Amino acid sequence: MFAPRLGILGLSLRGITNQPGPMKNSPPEPYPVDPSFKRTMIYLFMGTRGGRNRVKIVEFVRNSPSNSNKISEQLNLDYKTVQHHLRVLGENGVIVTNDKESYGAIYFLTPYFEKYYDLISRMWAEFGQSEK
Repeated sequence: MFAPRLGILGLSLRGITNQPGPMKNSPPEPYPVDPSFKRTMIYLFMGTRGGRNRVKIVEFVRNSPSNSNKISEQLNLDYKTVQHHLRVLGENGVIVTNDKESYGAIYFLTPYFEKYYDLISRMWAEFGQSEK
């Protein structure tokens, strides 16, 4: 589904797959990763213009579950931009909220995404998406 787009970007799956050729100095993956999950994460965070903002939002929410207004203020991003990214991240299984209809809904990482967070953060570092 995302393979043609990845080919255009020239991104490598090395280091984020269960195949030979792991990233330098990286421990083996503790769990097998679904290939479609990997493709989706690459697309969300590296294959789109908003990838860097999504990385910032995910890192912030991981450290401090918050509502969209607080995320917007803390990351100095437009409120509507944050809402858009939260919707996209929610549709792709990265974040969940306690109440979608509430103005002050708090966003958290999904357990599945949290399970693979270390792998994904290494991917961000390899492709220069993380601030760390």
